[in-house]
Amino acid sequence: MVDNDDLLGQRLADGEESALEECYARYGPTVLAYARRHVGPDDAEDVLQRTFLDVWRHSERYDPRQSLGGWVFTIARRRAIDTLRQRRPAVVQVDTLRDLVGDDGREVAERFAWAADVRAAMSRLPEAQRETLELAYFSDRTQSDIARQLQVPLGTVKARMARGTRALGELLVDYEHTSEARTRRAQHEGGEPE
Repeated sequence: MVDNDDLLGQRLADGEESALEECYARYGPTVLAYARRHVGPDDAEDVLQRTFLDVWRHSERYDPRQSLGGWVFTIARRRAIDTLRQRRPAVVQVDTLRDLVGDDGREVAERFAWAADVRAAMSRLPEAQRETLELAYFSDRTQSDIARQLQVPLGTVKARMARGTRALGELLVDYEHTSEARTRRAQHEGGEPE
């Protein structure tokens, strides 16, 4: 049995322009989400464009015995690394940083604590809801993309997201109450929160 990616990869290796368009339609949104995570939103579009420019320029190098998606993402990874290497670290005054987070770093600690609570709450969701929310919020996928990837109807994705966000909100309220109770108990005992 010949996979659609195998056919698409062979057409791309043969230099068919329509194959590049199909490859972009198939992998473009995922490459863009990958680039956003690794180089940030400002440079993600550039990485996406350079990736598919290289896919076209070097299509004759594609080996149809290998995964087309793997080949495209290898190129995307290399373009993301190139982008990161070109960046120059910004020099920021220490006083500016203090204004952002406060002298003692409590705001940063609170953000890390909140992120840990969100991760813990996500881990308690049913697998289907967690996977759908992770694809939507951490992989920057649309509901239609998620439905195609998971091979479920769009309505199922919407229902999973609605139930998952509702359950996540309830879990986070529970975590917040638990955290407040720990803080009050520690303050009453004259110590630090656990």
